[in-house]
Formats: sequence, C-alpha cells, structure tokens
Amino acid sequence: MDLAASAIADPVRRDILALLQHQRLSAGEIAARFAISRPAVSRHLRVLRESGLVRDELLGRQRFYALDPQGFAELAAWLAQLLAPPAWQQRLDALETEVHRTRRDASAGEEHTA
Repeated sequence: MDLAASAIADPVRRDILALLQHQRLSAGEIAARFAISRPAVSRHLRVLRESGLVRDELLGRQRFYALDPQGFAELAAWLAQLLAPPAWQQRLDALETEVHRTRRDASAGEEHTA
C-alpha cells in the first residue's frame, strides 16, 4: 500500500492514471500529452508499474500501459475503512429504523381497532 500511496502522491502520475482510466495507451501517446521530457514520463510510468498501479505490454516496438485494478485494492480497502461511518452511527441508524417501524406498527394497530 505504501508504494501505491507514494506513487499517487505526484500530480503527473495522477494525471497519467486518469488518462489510463478508460483506455490503454502507448508510452508515446502518454508522453505526447505532457510538457515534460519523454525520459521523465518514462520514469513516472516505471514508478506506476513498480507500485502495481499499471501494467505494461510490449507489442512490436511499442509498450502499452493500462491500469491494474488489483494494484488499487489494498489502498481502496484502507480508504474505505477510514471513511466508513463509526460503529455507533450504524447502531443509531438501526435504532432509528426500529423506532419508525414500531410507530408504523402501532399506528396500523390503532386503525384496525377503530
């Protein structure tokens, strides 16, 4: 998880991930979208690959990059845990649901006796 978190700390790498969100791109296509040198883009791609966030495939003379969803799994799980409502909030929600159900059942019972 530390490698993934470190990799996404850089804004250029986050932009590269956004580019790869919907399509596989060659290294040249990625580099063409940035105002930095190709070797710099190549270093960013290497960091993303080594962190497990992207995978690459060599086809002929071109190297294509795509997101690797498994690389995000541990980081996503940690973030979900961090952002989950506290257990007491879930218990209060359950209590609120039960109070509404009890009131509804009581109202329905009064209508049948009237």
